[in-house]
Amino acid sequence: MIAESVAFRDADSGLEQVPCRRPDIAGRPLRIAIVASSYNFISDGVALTLNRLVGYLEKQGVEVRVFAPVSSTTSFPAPGIIVPVPSIALPGRGEYRLAFALPYDEIKAFSPDLIHIALAPDYLGFTTLRAARKLGIPLVASYHTRYETYLKHYWYVACFETALKRYLSAYYAKCLEIYVPTQSMIDILQADGQKGKLVLWQRGVDSDQFNPGHRSVQWRTDHGIGPEETVILLVSRLVREKQLGVFSETLRKLNDKDVPYRAVVVGDGPERVTLERALPQAIFTGFLRGQELSMAYASSDIFVFPSETETFGNVTLEAMASGLACVCANASGSRSLVLDGVTGFLARPGDAEDFAFRVQQLTLDSTLRAGMAAAGRARALAFSWDQTMSSLLNHYMALVRNTP
Repeated sequence: MIAESVAFRDADSGLEQVPCRRPDIAGRPLRIAIVASSYNFISDGVALTLNRLVGYLEKQGVEVRVFAPVSSTTSFPAPGIIVPVPSIALPGRGEYRLAFALPYDEIKAFSPDLIHIALAPDYLGFTTLRAARKLGIPLVASYHTRYETYLKHYWYVACFETALKRYLSAYYAKCLEIYVPTQSMIDILQADGQKGKLVLWQRGVDSDQFNPGHRSVQWRTDHGIGPEETVILLVSRLVREKQLGVFSETLRKLNDKDVPYRAVVVGDGPERVTLERALPQAIFTGFLRGQELSMAYASSDIFVFPSETETFGNVTLEAMASGLACVCANASGSRSLVLDGVTGFLARPGDAEDFAFRVQQLTLDSTLRAGMAAAGRARALAFSWDQTMSSLLNHYMALVRNTP
């Protein structure tokens, strides 16, 4: 097994190094097929990362097709040509789509040089693997979500966690490369016995969009927040697996200790009503984008994120770039971003008491908070979208040219 310790150390890979400036194969543009569980109907980190990837590839002259389920409603305009995959709304979680077979004739007609899967290895994943083998097309995967950790939050499927972990491991092992967003996640996969080539593919952040300069007194005033109040921010899809109960219990403990703060929750989802009942004094904005999202981050003071299911944590990096001290669960993803005691604190997963203790420290000590905020901003600047996307394109080219 090969696990690279920095984003695409190609010199260590043994593959031919190919510049990204000319993504051509036999005198024609490189063709990439991306197969995803969602692309434009859920505004989450996976979809936004894939959108950015497709936009980058097209700017480099790569021909891209995105094979994904579609919905009657979209969350945002998405780049690229989307080939719809047959699907239905997932029972009980209508915001997700249950996908069926990959349209074989469509992908055969496109004849990609490489297939990149970014999905739960469901029936769509199985048929993609079968199509790649039948057509002789190199197959790679990006690891975005710890699906097996979701199950413990839903009692009726919790018993399948071990079986799902084994299935995921066997599925990913069939791919030529597995792109993993953090070293901490690579370490976990290695400890679990994941076979195959694990390659670090970090994420980036738009440091202009997410910037302390977007802090707005007017935004705070519009939301009834005073100039001296300390704002605790959560940005997330409001779903059970994000451990929203830990967040609400953390705030309850701060109330018990008479710690002054204002809470802002950015996002939406099936658990919103439950969270609103638990936090009647909190400000719920729903989903935000663009300048509104930039101001929400920068106009807050402390970012709290209790989720243990992240493989990276785009929202944490956005918070750091926006100049916020962070308190996150000491789990995969977050511990590769937050330097404990430097850019924020890593709290014990699921432990609201520890979260409350750390948040209280930052709430009552503005000097400590400011120092961590500055350190977080400086660390976030090292995460470049252009660098990580160009490195991925380099890997595509090397695999295509070196795979019989």
